[in-house]
Amino acid sequence: MSGGEGSGFVPDVGTYAVDSRDGRVGQVMALEEGCVQLRPPGGGLEWDCPPGCVHPAPPNETLRAKVTEMNRARRLP
Repeated sequence: MSGGEGSGFVPDVGTYAVDSRDGRVGQVMALEEGCVQLRPPGGGLEWDCPPGCVHPAPPNETLRAKVTEMNRARRLP
């Protein structure tokens, strides 16, 4: 799969993707109203990204995001 404008890439909910507009990595939370909703690793406010601006996160970014999520989960009571 490849991302970028007009690529037709549609991420699966729960995977990590990159917003090519600013390079942020986020976990795909939903696909709604023509937007991909992304949440930063470790929590925070979700943001909307047009589908044509989303591409798969590379393996190193996915690993970094998962470690951030695991560290966050360990800090919760």
